[in-house]
Amino acid sequence: MKRKTLTQYLVEQQRAEQALEPEVRLLIEVVSRACKTISHAVSKGALGGVLGSLESENVQGEVQKKLDVMSNEVLLEANEWGGHLAAMASEEMETIHLIPNRYPKGEFLLLFDPLDGSSNIDVNVSIGTIFSVLRAPSEVSGREVTEQDFLQKGTTQVCAGYAVYGPQTMLILTIGRGVVGFTLDREMGSWILTHDNMTIPEDTKEFAINMSNMRHWAPPMRRYIDECLAGKTGPRGKDFNMRWIASMVADVHRLLVRGGVFMYPWDAREPGKPGKLRLMYEANPMSMLVEQAGGAATDGHQRILDIQPTALHQRVGVVLGSKNEVERVTKYHHEG
Repeated sequence: MKRKTLTQYLVEQQRAEQALEPEVRLLIEVVSRACKTISHAVSKGALGGVLGSLESENVQGEVQKKLDVMSNEVLLEANEWGGHLAAMASEEMETIHLIPNRYPKGEFLLLFDPLDGSSNIDVNVSIGTIFSVLRAPSEVSGREVTEQDFLQKGTTQVCAGYAVYGPQTMLILTIGRGVVGFTLDREMGSWILTHDNMTIPEDTKEFAINMSNMRHWAPPMRRYIDECLAGKTGPRGKDFNMRWIASMVADVHRLLVRGGVFMYPWDAREPGKPGKLRLMYEANPMSMLVEQAGGAATDGHQRILDIQPTALHQRVGVVLGSKNEVERVTKYHHEG
C-alpha cells in the first residue's frame, strides 16, 4: 500500500470541498519542518550540547532550558518569512512577535509552546511542541497586530496540533475534520500518515494527575480521585490506573491513542490563579484535538473552548479526555 505523506494529506484536504485554505496548508508544512529540526536537536541530547538550563527566566517566571530557547528561535525563524502570518505568540515570550517589515504579511496568527514538558528534557522522557492557528481580525490589514487580536475563543481556531518527541517523533493534527497522526520517517525525512482517525473512547479506567498536589485541590476534584482510588469496592465499581508523565504532550498523546482523562486542576497554593496550564498555548489547542477525537475538555466548570481570553498568558484549570469521565468531574464541580 502506498504511504501517504503529510503534504499529500494536506493537498487532498485542500481539494476536498475546500476544507483547507492554501495558506494554512503551507503554514502547517512550515511548522512541521520546524518540528523536524527540533526533533533532531532533542535526539542528539548531550551530544548536541543542548541539555541543561540557562541563567534566564521566561515570562512565566520559569527557568529556561537551552532547548526551550532553541526551539522558540527555530519556530520564529521558520515562520517569519513565508508570508502566511500577521504575527506570532509564544509561551516563552512576554509579548507578541510581529512579522518583520521586510517580509510579506499574511492573514493568520500562530501561537505555540515551543517545548512542552521541559522538566523532562534532561532525563530523556517524551516532550513536545504544541501549536494553534487563528485567523487575524479582518481590520488588521490596515494596522499593526496587537495582543488583543490574539484573544480569541478556542472555538475560532483554524487548526491545532502537536509534535511529540519520543521513541518515534509524531505529529498529531486537526484542521476541524477529525484528528490524524503522522510518524516521522527519519531516513526519508517525511511525515507519514500512520493514524488515520484518532478517537477517544467515552469510558476509561485510566487517569493522569499529579497526586502530590491532592491536599491542595478543591473538594470536587478530591471526591473524584477518591472514588477512582477506591476501585472495585468503591462507588465507581471498577479499578483505575494512574499515569503521570509531567509532559502535557505525552499525557494527552496517550489518551488520544488509548483513552483516559488528563487533569491539571486549580489548587489552593495560588488561589488567585485558575490553574497552571496556559489557555492559549496549551489548553485551547489540546482541547480542540480532544473534542475532534470525540472527547471533552473543561476547566471543571465550563467548556475550555468557550472561555473568552483576557490575557495572552492566561492560565486555566484543565480536565480533558474520555467524555464520560470529564462530564463526571465537571458535574461534581457544579454540585460543589
